[in-house]
Amino acid sequence: MEKIKHLYWRAGFGLSPTEWQQKREWPISKAIDELFTQARQAQVALPMAEMGLPEDMEKKRENRELFEQVLREEKRRIFEYNVNWVNRMANPKESALLERMTFFWHGHFACKPDFGKLSMQYLNTLRKHALGNFKDMMLAVAQDPAMIRYLNNQQNRKEKPNENFARELMELFTLGRGNYSEKDIKEAARAFTGWSSDLRGDYIFRPFWHDYGSKTFFGKTGNFDGADIINIILEKPETAQFIVRKVYKHFVNEQVDETVVATLSKQFYQSGYDIGKLMRSIFSSEWFYAPQNMGNRIKSPIEFTAGLMRTVDMKFDQPMGMLFIQRALGQILFNPPNVAGWPGGKTWIDNSTLMLRLNLPGYLFNATEFSLRTKGEFEDETREKGGRRLSNTLNMAPLSGSIKGSTANDIAAELAKYLLSTQPALPIESYTKELAATDRESIIRQMTLRLMTLPEYQLC
Repeated sequence: MEKIKHLYWRAGFGLSPTEWQQKREWPISKAIDELFTQARQAQVALPMAEMGLPEDMEKKRENRELFEQVLREEKRRIFEYNVNWVNRMANPKESALLERMTFFWHGHFACKPDFGKLSMQYLNTLRKHALGNFKDMMLAVAQDPAMIRYLNNQQNRKEKPNENFARELMELFTLGRGNYSEKDIKEAARAFTGWSSDLRGDYIFRPFWHDYGSKTFFGKTGNFDGADIINIILEKPETAQFIVRKVYKHFVNEQVDETVVATLSKQFYQSGYDIGKLMRSIFSSEWFYAPQNMGNRIKSPIEFTAGLMRTVDMKFDQPMGMLFIQRALGQILFNPPNVAGWPGGKTWIDNSTLMLRLNLPGYLFNATEFSLRTKGEFEDETREKGGRRLSNTLNMAPLSGSIKGSTANDIAAELAKYLLSTQPALPIESYTKELAATDRESIIRQMTLRLMTLPEYQLC
């Protein structure tokens, strides 16, 4: 029971009440098989809007007011894609594993698209390769227009190479600091010259910008292009070690077991960078379910929100309210703080975010319309769409139907098993004191709210 809950919080965003009722006694192997089967059968490419024709974009760029209007419209479109993605994470009918892996890679290949098409194109790139081959994914990301624009590779030309992408490729995406030199960055940048995007938001190789000269990279010399650079990087075992360490810290424990990581890294390298095989190995290992690896991870704002929505079948009446919560809690999809992504861990919690996390279930359960004070580039857009005040609907019926027990203490104990990934600080009976509710449905509602406001609910 605890292992199943642990698996679905790490490989997804928790279990819905119906899933909890159906799967709580399943063997782990059966649950893992189902997660991977659902991921294989899921819709990978999501629909996206097209950008304007190049001549239209040029006309709009010449008219500042018109172009600013275009940018506002594109920003709203990105917001819509953001909300739709969180809804997929919270929807038990979607593939939990695919959405979770895509979410992980969004943090790894952190990117801030500036057009709607680019954001969805980038998301689809991650979705396509989320459980596939890391080499294929790295090449696809390197040719993704959103990443090209974000790291200025459209400015990378043979006359004056731009080193941004080459540097982050090695520092953040593959090798990690200390495993390359400044000379390697300069040579890699030359290899990626000409990798660009057009005004339609599509990848384009511009041969007249490319440096066809000989390059020396990690001791190898040749007329390398970007694909050659990626291949050479992936020949180095340090790349597998870097990726596995990051996967381990996200899915297992921020305190790394060096022996386990070394074994996984060797397997990952020998598999040719098979991501699906790596994740199946992790989820199937006994150490993944060891006590020190369970209930030790602070939920990110997205995990917290999607998990809460999944638990009580919650829908926002005003979708931009969801964006406002992301802003207040410190994690907005398609808007990482920088190319390094979100630091995670204890950085999710400070005095203001902790109080909001503890109070948010109460605001949502009681349909309280309250103001969230935030500052920054999203304030105007969220106000226009009603984001300053939240309203939502809850459907408690699935949760009520999945929880056993008739007395308040029995119900509280069952709810704790479902909602909490670690034991509460006090005996469960202490949380049923002064409970105003007397009928079963009201007890379930009030106890769910009480448990969701505990510090332990912040962990998974």
